[in-house]
Amino acid sequence: MAGNSQRRGAVRKSNKKDAGGSGGQKRGLRGKGPTPKAEDRVYHKAYKQAQQKRRRDQGRHEKVSDGTELVVGRNPVVECLHAKVPGSALFVALGTDNDERLQEAVRIANDRAIPIREVPRHELDRMTGNSLHQGIGLQIPPYKYMAVEDLLEKVVDSGEPGLIVCLDNITDPRNLGAVIRSTAAFGGHGVVIPERRSAAVTGVTWRTSAGTAARLPVARATNMVRSLKQFQKAGYQVVGLDAGGEHTLDTYDGTTPTVVVVGSEGKGLSRLVRETCDTIMSIPMAGWVESLNASVAAGVTLSEFARQRRAAASKSAAEKKPRSARGATGLSGERGVRGRGGAPRNRGDHRGGHRSVHLGWPGQLGQSVQSSQLR
Repeated sequence: MAGNSQRRGAVRKSNKKDAGGSGGQKRGLRGKGPTPKAEDRVYHKAYKQAQQKRRRDQGRHEKVSDGTELVVGRNPVVECLHAKVPGSALFVALGTDNDERLQEAVRIANDRAIPIREVPRHELDRMTGNSLHQGIGLQIPPYKYMAVEDLLEKVVDSGEPGLIVCLDNITDPRNLGAVIRSTAAFGGHGVVIPERRSAAVTGVTWRTSAGTAARLPVARATNMVRSLKQFQKAGYQVVGLDAGGEHTLDTYDGTTPTVVVVGSEGKGLSRLVRETCDTIMSIPMAGWVESLNASVAAGVTLSEFARQRRAAASKSAAEKKPRSARGATGLSGERGVRGRGGAPRNRGDHRGGHRSVHLGWPGQLGQSVQSSQLR
């Protein structure tokens, strides 16, 4: 029947637009929150890479949230204590098996007045992020780096020709520790490292340097090229170690204030650093050897420069010695005098006499001869 509202097909449709099945009520869109990061999505490639990085980082040295570092493992801890690494606390897990290494670590910590804290094993697991700590950990405070300007002032106060080592692209803390040790052994005044993309002074560095990092200053440069130009303005010669240099270690004079720039074994010196160097120097090697380790190359160079400086100091001391002291021979300090035919004779020699005299030239001291034999 027309007009009957009971018939659904007879109902006229309204011209008003429907709200899409919401009964005319407006509803806002409900989101699911911000998009998670790529490393937080289980199905993403970045998630697997982040997991691998976490597993790699779970090694013998863990960084604590307050900036300190925790060296774990019995042998690493004992080696750091022997190297006089400035530890702030020694953590020992409850129920740890007592052996000689643990006793030695506790004894050295007591001698050095390092606080010893016993913590539950699960707490040490949480601090280190893994269970490879062997029940012991040494907390190391952050290393205090020196500014490049302060390092320059310290060299000036020493009154010696400066010898500085700058590291470029060195990412292995063991290489850094070895360079610090070589620099201290051969009379260097400091080491400069970049602030980014470089190894820092960690527990591994402390152990490799055998404690010399406590006395030799290490400076951090925000821009290595700018720091090298600072050294050049201060009168330093900047020498870069790289293959194919115009100088070799045998021909270069290292007695003047010098900055030795060492690059990594694989990449070498970066382009801007190489262009900033005054001289590129290479180390003579056997033809079939391609390159040297960065710390070895630095040690060889520093050793040669130290030898040159010792030789120059000995020569300068000999030149400053009084002339009378340089020409004196014999026990009495008198010079030998030449006689006839160039033969040396004593000042008190009498040609006609036959009395005995002492000859005053080397090799004849204390020999008594007749003066007539000198004719």
